Amino acid sequence: MTIRTDSAIDVRQDRRLVRPNTHSKRFLLVRVEAPRAIAERLRPPVNLAIVVDRSGSMSGPKLQVAKAAVEEAIARLQPDDRFSIVVYDDVVDVVCGSTLASAEARRDAVERLRPVDARGSTNLAEGWLRGCEQVAAHLAGAGVNRCLLLTDGLANVGITAPDELARHAGELRARGVSTSTFGVGNDFDERLLQELADAGGGHFYYIADAPQIRDAITSEVGETLETVARDVTLEITARDDIRIDAISPYRLTASGNRTFVSLGDLVSEQAVEVVLRLSFPYGEVGRETGAIVALTDRDGVFEPGTPGRHETIRLVWAYADDRANDAQSRDREVDRVVARSFAARARQAAVGRNRAGDFDGACHILDATRARILGYAGDDPVIRAIADALAQEEVVYAAPMAEPERKQAHFASANALRSRDVMGRSVKRA
Repeated sequence: MTIRTDSAIDVRQDRRLVRPNTHSKRFLLVRVEAPRAIAERLRPPVNLAIVVDRSGSMSGPKLQVAKAAVEEAIARLQPDDRFSIVVYDDVVDVVCGSTLASAEARRDAVERLRPVDARGSTNLAEGWLRGCEQVAAHLAGAGVNRCLLLTDGLANVGITAPDELARHAGELRARGVSTSTFGVGNDFDERLLQELADAGGGHFYYIADAPQIRDAITSEVGETLETVARDVTLEITARDDIRIDAISPYRLTASGNRTFVSLGDLVSEQAVEVVLRLSFPYGEVGRETGAIVALTDRDGVFEPGTPGRHETIRLVWAYADDRANDAQSRDREVDRVVARSFAARARQAAVGRNRAGDFDGACHILDATRARILGYAGDDPVIRAIADALAQEEVVYAAPMAEPERKQAHFASANALRSRDVMGRSVKRA
């Protein structure tokens, strides 16, 4: 694929001084901007499996719209792309095995899909894994390999444990097969589908009603076709005794003094923000410590040293006494993103407490997060507004919420944490 070499990584520190006699916590805001694809074609080939729930609850408009969305999705593929279609209830059927996306293959797949009707219960695991098998059997080494899973219900047959399903998603991702999920209506488990997408390196979409199915699937397929960088990873090198956590919900692994944050695949001009928290060990006043941040990907799009790319970024913190720490300036832009991240995490936790009937617990989470944000807000109006919004929302979580309201709150927070818009689509750089 022809791409412009104007990709970027920018790293900002909230503060540059740390305390010598306590485990100071400091935050990094990492902004990544993917390059823009300027060629109409010559993109990486895609290898898709589309897995559709046909259990009884999908009867009527939901299944009809889903089938139309599948037809529209495969119509966008080129002859050197691959696709497969799997449907499931308590029985799994491969409607169309993995095939090159010729015009004839696409027409044949549509004809085979047309008579599929709703029936039975929900063996989500077997349906999804069968779709992943179709992808894995024809992995595109230089392409994007992804399974799209659409469901409106709970996994009630076969593997149903969220932890086990997420483990399978992570293992498939390691083999090169990613997973995106689509939850329709009020009866699916948004936490399960979110975990599958996170572990599987894909995206989660909440679809409130049938007409939105088409937009969500079209959006995800469109993004897959715009991929410019695969398996993008932040690599942070620091002392072994500096603990690094990801506040943004990206997969983090550590090996020795290196920490890796997996951002997955990025599409043309996509902008991603990642918030990291560093916990520092005790130290001596005047001593400095540092970290190195680099951006890598499978194809070398972000490779340091490539003309037009940003070089590796080096960061420094210094140990200083309490007086100097108290007087140091803060990067308010970092503080604002950190505040939004913690507010989003609090809302998701409050949704879970509300569903469990623990309304006081939901309000406590929001109130404690608000107090934490106000602790460093100062007179910044943006940060104070983030905190005030949590206080105003307590009345919503203090009583039973309607299920669509819970799912929308979870989805909105998930998108905020993952640099995606209100519809779950990638955010493009300004």
